[in-house]
Amino acid sequence: MSLIVPSASPVAIYPVLQHLLDLKDGGWRFLPMEPGQEYLDGFHKWPGGWTDSLRLKDEDDALGIRTDRDNAITWEFAGSLAEVVHEFMVLPHPGDRLAPRLAKGRGPQPC
Repeated sequence: MSLIVPSASPVAIYPVLQHLLDLKDGGWRFLPMEPGQEYLDGFHKWPGGWTDSLRLKDEDDALGIRTDRDNAITWEFAGSLAEVVHEFMVLPHPGDRLAPRLAKGRGPQPC
């Protein structure tokens, strides 16, 4: 029996993976998926208690949020994975004067 290994990279086969790799290269961490879980969660912690978070259900269903140190949502965007990652890439650093700071709601409470 021989093991057939495709010559193409996973990103060549599934180009949408590049968006997740771009985030990972930017310091993002992703939580392991549990059996039966239908989504992937990732986050990036900023100095000062700010957190950017991503929930991905499929390439056309993703949600991005930024929460402050009090877990108040200061920014959110829903769309495709490509759109959400793009919006994270252009979102100003939390310390930037143009970064969103007004609370729009409450983020999920940590376990």
